[in-house]
This record gives sequence, C-alpha cells and structure tokens, in this order.
Amino acid sequence: MSQITTVGVDLAKDVIVVCAGDRTGRPVYTRELSFHGFAQWASNLPQATFGLEACSSAHYWARWLTERGHTAKLMAAEHVGPFRMSRGAKNDRNDAQAILAAMVQPTMRFVAVKTVEAQAMLALHTVRQGWKTERTALINRTRGLLSEFGIWLGHGTGHLLRALPELTDSERLPHRVRLVLRQISEQLALLDQQVRATDIEIRKHAKYDNTVKRVQAISGIGPVTASALVATVANANDFRNGRQLAAWLGLVPRQWSSGGKERLGRITKRGDSYLRGLLTQGARATIHAAQRKPPEKRTRLQNWIVETHDRVGYGKTQVAVANKHARMLWAILAHGEAYDPNAWQRHPMASA
Repeated sequence: MSQITTVGVDLAKDVIVVCAGDRTGRPVYTRELSFHGFAQWASNLPQATFGLEACSSAHYWARWLTERGHTAKLMAAEHVGPFRMSRGAKNDRNDAQAILAAMVQPTMRFVAVKTVEAQAMLALHTVRQGWKTERTALINRTRGLLSEFGIWLGHGTGHLLRALPELTDSERLPHRVRLVLRQISEQLALLDQQVRATDIEIRKHAKYDNTVKRVQAISGIGPVTASALVATVANANDFRNGRQLAAWLGLVPRQWSSGGKERLGRITKRGDSYLRGLLTQGARATIHAAQRKPPEKRTRLQNWIVETHDRVGYGKTQVAVANKHARMLWAILAHGEAYDPNAWQRHPMASA
C-alpha cells in the first residue's frame, strides 16, 4: 500500500471522514471515523500533512495534530468547494476528497491556526454578540406585543426601556401582559449584566496586551475592536498587504473585470461580519470627529475624510474609512510598529 503522507479531513457533528493520500495527493482510501476513532487513527499514523476546512473545532484539531508531530493546514470552505468532483453529489466522502485535492495546490491560501488564548478571547466576543442580538430581538418582540394593545413608543431603545417600569403597573394592559412585561424587564436586565461582564474582560485584554494597546492608537479603534482584531488575525503576515486584509473583511467592491476593463460592483460583505461591523462603527465615529474639527486643525487623514464625504456621501465614506483602517491595522500588526500618523511622509512617492 502507498505510504500515507497527506490527509483530507471533513469535520462534522457526529463523524469525521478522512481521505488519505500519497505524496502526490492521489487518494488511497477513505474512512468514516468517530471523534475518538479519528484521534486514535491519527495518533498511530506516521507524520503526515492534514488539510481541514476552517470550521467549528478545526482549530482544536489543528493544535491537537501539531502537538503529535503532524502538520495541519486550514482552508476556507469557499476555496475547497471548486475541487469537489461532483457538484450534484455533496457528501462527506466527496468533501474529504475535495479537501485533499485543495490542500496540495501550490497557490492555495491557508488560515493561521489560532492559539488557545486567542480562541478564549473570541469566545467572549461571540457570546457578547449573541447576547446583544438576543437583546435586540427581545426589544423588537416587545414593541410588537405593545402595538397589539395600541401602545406606540418612539424610535430608539431608550424610549422602551424608560416606559417599561410604568407599563408593568399600567391598568391599560391586561394582568397577563403586565406579568410578561415584568419578565421581559428582568431578562433585559440580565442580558445587560452579561454584556457588561464580558466588556470588563475584553477591556482587561485591551489594557494589558501590548499589541491590542498599539492598534487602539488609531482613531475609531476602541478596546472591543482592537481585542477582536488581534484575537481573530492570528498572523497578519498571512496577508501579503493591507489590501488583502480589507478584502478578507469584505470591505472592497466585487469585481467583474475582463479584457483589461475594470468593472466594480457592490461591497462584497464577505469574511468576518463581526469585525467588519466593528470597523464600520468605528469609521462612523472617525467621520464625525473629522467633521467637527476646524479645517486649519485637521490632519491629512481628516482632510481626506471630509473631502471624500463631500464627494461621494456618508455611506461610501464610512466603508472607505473602514477600508483604510483595515490597511493601517495590517501595517501595525505585520511590522510590529506603533501607529505613526506621519508615516506617509516616509513613502518614496511622498516627495515626488
């Protein structure tokens, strides 16, 4: 039997399918294993290169395999799909074979394996975002409930939160509805408490981690954004330049270029939606700060922001600023430098 040197691994909830291949990437056999069965099989296998899609539990298995002398390579699922032999027959075995084929491509882009500490920080960000989503959904349900009884509140969460204590004792509403509103008030208070608790931990990370502190020097990049970025981007040098990081975050237009003609479409919104949302929120604050500054006191970047806003409007400027922030963040992370607002003057084109 050919020596197994490459393995494509398709991770699922209950089973793991492996497609073992030789040094050329040619499949030798495919097996369906349980989680414990996969661990035992991989432990007994001579040193090999494992390819996995960057999905749930992939970073754990990559660290586990590396500790046992194997090489683990993570790939984005969108890069694996084109290598599936049959588009009409998607199953675990075909997926494992596609992962094996994708892994041996010389131009394949791989995802850096996250450390346990980075995963722990991302866990905080994930539950924080989940609780905020639950809070928004609960508030929207409450608005719909109250509208059934002829109660219309103004726009904004504050109006509802201020009105809830009075509504829970209002005779305008049936007893059962007042009882539900009390439960809603308690649930909202609990969600707010949980979000505050995670914010405290995230701010600790932002306070004591030197890398997180460095990226906060950029206007519009607060503790939450800085912490999420450093935990998510394990190695900034995986991106060749800042443009690639911005594209990975979905902050660039979709391209349909051909024959030397550039055709740009809408912003793709690919990549990490959580990070992209944080960067666009920070861009909003940066735009407002630039507009409030007197013209004679604006920096070069603030002048560019104001001119862009006057030319293309608020929405496009917000995306453009988020894109520029992503490029600046890449430079700080990739080169290990502190933020320097006058770094542009050292560029060869600055004196041209």
